[in-house]
Formats: sequence, structure tokens, C-alpha cells
Amino acid sequence: MFGSNEQVGTGEAFTNREAQWEAVSSVLTEHLAQIADPGFDVQDLEAPRHNVLIIHGVGGIGKSTLSRKLEAALTDAGRRPAHWGAPVWPESPRLLPVRIDLARAAGTDFEQLVLTLRLALARRVGRGLPAFDIALRRYWDATHPGEPLEEYLRRRGLAAMAGEALPGQIKGAVGEAAQQLALPGVVGSAAGQVAAALVTALRQRHEKARALAGCARLADLLEAEPDLETLSFYPHLLAWELARLPVKKAVVPVVLLDGFEDVGDRTHRDLERLVQRVVWLMPNAVFVITGRSRLQWADPALQGQLDYTGPTAWPDLAPASTPLVPAARTPAPAVGRRQLLIGDFSAEDCEDYLAHRLTTTDDHPLIPADIRAVIARRSHGLPLYLDLAALRFLEIRRSRVPTADDFEADFSALIARTLQDLTGDERHVLRAAALLDAFDIPLATAAAGMSHDAPALRLVERPLVHEDPAALWPYRLHALVRSTLRGADDRTDDRWSEQDWQRAADRAHTALGDQWTTAATGDRALLIGGLRQGLRLARDHRLDLGWLADAAWSYVSDSIWEPLAPPAPANVPGQATTIGHGDDIALDTPADALVETLSALAARQREHRTRTADRLTRVIDSHLLPEDLTDMALYYRAKAHRDLGRTGASRQGMQQVAAGTTRLAPAARRGLAHLARLDGDFPTAHAAAQTLGWAGRQNRVLGDLAWIHAHMDQAAANYEAARTDAERHAVAGERATAQAQLAFVRAFTAPETADDDLDLAAQLLAGLDLRATTLTTRIAALVLAAGAGGEEFLDRANVLGLEVDASGVRAARTTLALARCFHHAVLDDAGLDTAIRDLDQLTRSHDYAYYTDIAHFMAGRPLHFPSPARWLDGPEAVRSRWRALVTTRQDRLRTAR
Repeated sequence: MFGSNEQVGTGEAFTNREAQWEAVSSVLTEHLAQIADPGFDVQDLEAPRHNVLIIHGVGGIGKSTLSRKLEAALTDAGRRPAHWGAPVWPESPRLLPVRIDLARAAGTDFEQLVLTLRLALARRVGRGLPAFDIALRRYWDATHPGEPLEEYLRRRGLAAMAGEALPGQIKGAVGEAAQQLALPGVVGSAAGQVAAALVTALRQRHEKARALAGCARLADLLEAEPDLETLSFYPHLLAWELARLPVKKAVVPVVLLDGFEDVGDRTHRDLERLVQRVVWLMPNAVFVITGRSRLQWADPALQGQLDYTGPTAWPDLAPASTPLVPAARTPAPAVGRRQLLIGDFSAEDCEDYLAHRLTTTDDHPLIPADIRAVIARRSHGLPLYLDLAALRFLEIRRSRVPTADDFEADFSALIARTLQDLTGDERHVLRAAALLDAFDIPLATAAAGMSHDAPALRLVERPLVHEDPAALWPYRLHALVRSTLRGADDRTDDRWSEQDWQRAADRAHTALGDQWTTAATGDRALLIGGLRQGLRLARDHRLDLGWLADAAWSYVSDSIWEPLAPPAPANVPGQATTIGHGDDIALDTPADALVETLSALAARQREHRTRTADRLTRVIDSHLLPEDLTDMALYYRAKAHRDLGRTGASRQGMQQVAAGTTRLAPAARRGLAHLARLDGDFPTAHAAAQTLGWAGRQNRVLGDLAWIHAHMDQAAANYEAARTDAERHAVAGERATAQAQLAFVRAFTAPETADDDLDLAAQLLAGLDLRATTLTTRIAALVLAAGAGGEEFLDRANVLGLEVDASGVRAARTTLALARCFHHAVLDDAGLDTAIRDLDQLTRSHDYAYYTDIAHFMAGRPLHFPSPARWLDGPEAVRSRWRALVTTRQDRLRTAR
């Protein structure tokens, strides 16, 4: 209204809160059934309590709005949102919503809370409640001498809630009691003397006190010193009075306590203790509490700080169980069924909210759709952000037309709102945790540089921290809170300098490395999680590589290739530059180069090998990595060159790495053996393979030589040995690769077992990202089907050919072409000529030239222009074995018919 000179409509789209309404409705339904039970007794102080519901969430999520909407919906069904279902409740007793704002800004104290409850009943019930009113009048006269209750109510803004009726009802209750006790007029007007006389009558079980004799604890409360502590027990009297109201006047208070985070903290619980008494002593009322944190009343450890604690007292607030999280990490408490975490808005809800928040005079959205989309994306579903963005829109609109770029920013106000109820230590841990994608208690404590876990333990109880007990690190900050802490202009008194952020990043990086180096060997999940977080920290804050170098070697050794690329960085405190993606990446530090190296290696399973080679070339040319990691880039670039058919470049790179002493030297020697095999220099390849050992994957290299010579049984034995070696050394990627090759050779010779081999290969590939190996299994399946299937075979081969071309893996292209030749050789059809011609075009003047020789061997055709391949036992022996594979398949197919 005051944000523009124009007529701008404002509204509130109340969305995404059906679950909370359903929970409230369910609690009220259960409660009404409970208090209607003949065995229910409000004076039973030992029975477990089921009269409380907690709705908690991060600041700005809409808890107060929900509380007000619940009050409106329970007061008048016509004000209930249309998307909230209509509950089925009995006409009697009636629900009496009473909303009490406990936020510091509201200035509500405990005395006012009790008076608010009584005022609500004064308006709805319209009669005195003698047991409570006499006690309250005695308390008032003792603690507020000379101050009329009417004046107090007017001064505190409570007069509108039947402030005129309540003093009269209290006076009437006191007068009626004095009359029943036959006290003189002057004496009867003094609440203290009426109380004393009533106590005497109750103790003596006098007939005059019969009306109040059913309240077993009334006499004790009237005798107690009338102070705040005693006042906190008076709600018991209120509950007793409510229980004896006639049916026509019966009500069930639904007390909405909002802003509960301001009632106290984890150390100072004095006010919380008084409020808890109210809830416990009024079991016939329902309390819907909204605040930032879950309620801890079911925690037995709070015994002594609060009167009623533990899961027996509050079964609905206690977790059903305490789930265990990964070893050496702090167990995370589950949440009871009456503790609801209020969620963020969905993208659709954000759009609906913004469309209604500001409207034109003809009721159209004032904020354009493109700006609404940007705001919704950056809000992460937090309603407070949406409101702040609406205010920013009006502010910009005063001077010019707002654009979407105006809203690519965070709000400093969110920082103040987030931090306002945290202690100094908790704020310190929160900022450190904002550097991490996920964390546990030890990691957050170490990143903050603290010597004790208590602040982190308190912080993770806040709703701004999301929890996944099954995750590697169970905690993560709300996305908007995290981005705001790191990106917005922080104006708080204890804000961090850039040096503070840098030191915290260094501590976090070190702590991640410590967790990985001290963990059990083979903890792949911790390795990948640590690399993803560690690489981002090192890149964004220009840190030394440290433990990341050893972690990078552990990553490549398993040949699994999980995606590692951290998200694109933003300009955040403690970060010097903004780095792009792809060809625009600025490689300025060793961390930049290592991020690009590992990202390229992982992405090569999805990208064309040309892209892999180009990315690794930029890393090598940057000269930023130490020698051993430079060799990593050199080796995998050489592999990419080999896959692309660039044999000369591949050989040069392999020779450079093989000549050194780094960890990849044995693999590079294997690479040279592969290159000799690709050239058809089989004696050289065979001789080199004899010296490779496990580190050079000797058995797999021998298997690759054996199947080319159609020694399929020997190749199978080699691949089985390679798989066993990989299992012994726990290298999952190598194990899957060896099994895929085993399935490939058995597809030629043992169709009856090849299906099982392919199934095992698929199982071993599950969870791995090995593109070339996966293609091998697909080609093996085609070889298994060769000679049958007709058009279906060709369709499958054509589809697979497209995937192979997209990969850029030359070995897969040539092997697929060879499989086509095998199929047509078995059929002995006209397609064989085309298949051989295509294979020849693919390999002429390139590596794998001998594949054309093999195709002729398969078909039993003369070879007029043989390749320069040097066969281990001569071309005629190889011809004979390949031809035998074809005729054996033909015989098997004829028998099957």
C-alpha cells in the first residue's frame, strides 16, 4: 500500500500447507475422542500427554502465517482455504482458537499468557470460573496491589478480548463464593479472606464448599504463596472448570503458541518450564506450537530443567527410533509423529504466491513472468525471500522498469533473520558449515576451529539444517540460507572478513582430508564425497592440493569414474575469481587444473574422446600440476588419442609416461603393448605383455592378443585370470572390464554360457560409469545373436552404431564392424560384401587393418591384399580357427532348426 503512488493490489497466496492442516485436523479429531472417553480425567497428573503438536521450520518459512491462518480457519469455516479439506467434528464441544504470540517483539510474558487464556474463555463461555477466578484474584491483589485488572488489560492491549467482561466475572465468582460461605460484605470483597475461608471449608469438607470440593488441589493452591510460580499451576484449575461446563457451553481451547523460539534457549528454560506446565496441566486443551526448533520435551536428559520430560510423558514427541548414521558420526535424532517440519514452497507455489502478492487494478500480476521465474528459482521456496523480492520490485519500479537481472542477488535481511536467535558460537559454526555441501558434527566443529562440539550439536537441531541419516554426512544447510550467508552483504556485528572465510575454508579442507586418510581403506563413498567437497574448496579459495593428490590417484585406480565436477563457483567471501566452464575455464591454480583433469576423465564416459583430449591438452599446457599428476593427464590423453585412431600421438604420450617412474608407468607400458597390437605387430605386443604383471594388467593384454588369433579358450582363461586379479586387488572397474571381455569371447564359442557371462557383466557394471566397457557388452550380445534374427540383428547393430559413433571410441567402431562381418559370414549372404567393404574403409591406412584379414578368414575368402600384420603362428593357422568359428555357428543354427 505504501510502496507506490499507484493503486497496487496486495494479496497473500496461502499455498502448500495442506499437510499441516491435515495434521492439525487429525490431532483435534483424536483429542476430541480422547476427552469424550469416560475414563478421561483432567486431574490425572500421571497420564501421558497427547495434546500438543509442533510445527517447526526455518525463519521466514511461513510459520506465523500458518498460525494466523489456522486461527482464522478454526474460528470461521468460511475463512478456511478452499484447498484445505473440511473436517468432521461434533457440534459440541466447540473449538475455541486462542492465538498467543510469544515472539520477543510482541512482549508477551507468562502472566499475559495466562490472562489471554482466561480472556478467551470469558468471551466464549460468558460466566465465572470460580476455582480459577478466586485464585487469580488472590494472585492479582498480592502481586499488583492498587492496580485494577481492567486498567492492566487496557494498557496491555487485551481489553478487546472481553476485557470488560473478565473483571466482572472474576468479581462475581469471588462474591458468589463469599455468599456461599456466609461471609460479611466487607470481608467477602477481599479475595484473600475469601480464599482463606474457602480453604478452611474445603479442609473441613463443609457443605458450603460443596460446589468446589471436586477440585482436589484447590485448597493447596489457595494456601500457596501467590507468586509467579504458583500462577503457573493455576491452569490446572482452569482445566477443571472447563471439564465441568454444561454441554451447551462446553469448549475445547485450541491454543496456538507462535514464536516459541523466543521462549528460551537450550540453557535458559525458565519461561519454557512455566509454559510446559500450562500444557501439561490442561490435558483437555490442544496446543499447536510453532517455532524454529523441534520441541525437546521427550528428551529424558532435560529432567531437572523441565518438570515433565521423557518419552513416557510425551510419547507423540519422542522419536520412534534413533536411526544410526555411518560409523564414527553422531547419531541423528528422528522426529516424533507430532513434530512437523514445515517445508519450502514448490516452484508452482512460488509462482502462485508471487502472482498474487502484487497485482494491478484489474487483478493481473504486477511482477512479470520472467522476473517471477528468477525470484522463484533463487528463493529455494522460502516465503520470506518472496516478500523481500516483492519489496525490491516496488523499490526499483519507482525509478525504472525492473529486469530479471535485478533479482539475481540475495538479501542481507535474510542473514539477520537467520542469525537472530543463534548464540555467538552457533553463528560461528553456521558460517563454517556454509562452506560445505554436507557435514557431520566433527566436520562442522573442525571447520569452525572450535574445540568442543556443543555449538554444532545445538545448530543441527535447528530447522535451517536438513538431515538425512543415511547420507555420508547427515547434515546440510537450507540452500537459501547457505547461499545467502556466502553471497549476500553481511552487515551483522560479528560478520566474517575475507580472511575469516579463507581460514575456515582451509580448516574445512584439512578436516575433509583427515576424515578420508583415517577412514577404512576402500571407503569409496568417503573418497568421492571428500573429492567433490575438497576440489570445490581448493578451487574456490585457491588452496594447496594437499591430500587431494593422493585422493585423485585413489579415484583413478578403481576405474569407476563417478562424476566429480563441482558446481560453477560464484563470487563469495574469500574467493578471488569467478571461473567458467568448458573452454572458458581459467586454469590459474593447481586446484583449477586438478578439477579440470578429473572432470575430463569422468566426463569422457559421456563425451566424445576429442573433447577429452582437448581438455587434457589445456591442463598439460598450463604446467600447473606436479609431475605425477601431469603424467596422469598425459597418460589419459594418450588413451584418448588411441581411441581416436591417432596412433602416433598416443605412442608419443605413452612413451613419455613409460620412461618415468610415476604410478602410471606400468599402465603406459601396457598402452604401448596395445598400440603394437593395433599396428598388427603381435610379436612385439606379446613380448611386452610378458613383463607387465598385475600393475600393467598382463592377463587382460594377453587375452586381447589371444582372441584376435581366434584362440577363444585361451582368451577366456586370460580374462578369467584378469577378473580374479581385479577381485583380489578390489578394483571394481577392472573386474567389470575383464568380465565384459570374457562375455565377448564366449559369445563366439559358448552361446550356452555367454548369457550368464553377460548378466554377470551387467551386475558388475551396475553403479559404474564405464562407457567403452558397456559398449563391449552390447557388441558381445550382437555376436551371440549372429546368424539369426535377420532384420532385427541389423536394426540393433544400426542403433548401437550411432552410440558408438557418439563415443568416439575407435576400438568399439571396428569391433562392431567385425561383428557385422561375422553375422553375414554365418549367413553367407550378399550382405557380407558390403560388411567387408565397410570394415576395409574403416581400417585402411589406419590401425586395426588386420580386422579386414579376419573378415576374409571368417568367410573363407582369399585375401589378395593382406595387411602387414605379423601373426604369432602364421596367417593360415589364424584363418583356420576363424573359419571354424563360423562353420561351428552354422552347424549349431542348423541343428536348432
